[in-house]
Amino acid sequence: MNWPNRLSLIRIGSVPFITALLAFNNLPWAGYVALFWFILAAVTDFVDGHIARKYNLVTNFGKFIDPVADKLLVLSALVMLSWHKLLPAWIVVIVLFRELAVDGLRLVAVEQGRVIAAGKLGKIKTIIQMVLIIAHLVYYVQFPLLHILAGWLMIPSQIAMIIITVWSGADYFLRNKEVLHG
Repeated sequence: MNWPNRLSLIRIGSVPFITALLAFNNLPWAGYVALFWFILAAVTDFVDGHIARKYNLVTNFGKFIDPVADKLLVLSALVMLSWHKLLPAWIVVIVLFRELAVDGLRLVAVEQGRVIAAGKLGKIKTIIQMVLIIAHLVYYVQFPLLHILAGWLMIPSQIAMIIITVWSGADYFLRNKEVLHG
């Protein structure tokens, strides 16, 4: 197993840790550790992709596991933000709907012997989602001074995330519509 794929698996392994930390909202340090750990996990997403492309380590397993790791990390954090009432649940439902629809498309493609890798809009969507989560976590832990900036970013980042989530989902289906006719 190559390093990019290991980093994706590490990202998956961090999901229960971050989720548990965010569940223990009565421990003042837990939110800070969750924020720090989420940032580290988000960075692995960019590092594994860079390493895979630079050293030609792109594999079908990597094309599969990287987006799965991203989805698990992002969706678990969004659910916890919603649980803490920092993010409306309907936004999480839109993201979940898009992710399940794209995964369904990928499953149909796999049955046809194709692997649909993440597209440019999908990568932008992941970046925006991760930035939104970090801003909301900064607000949640009331990180000094940044708390105010994060508060100002909450609504605009939610709007941006909804737009790019729907847009990138539609793009996957438009670019791969032949999969549904095959």
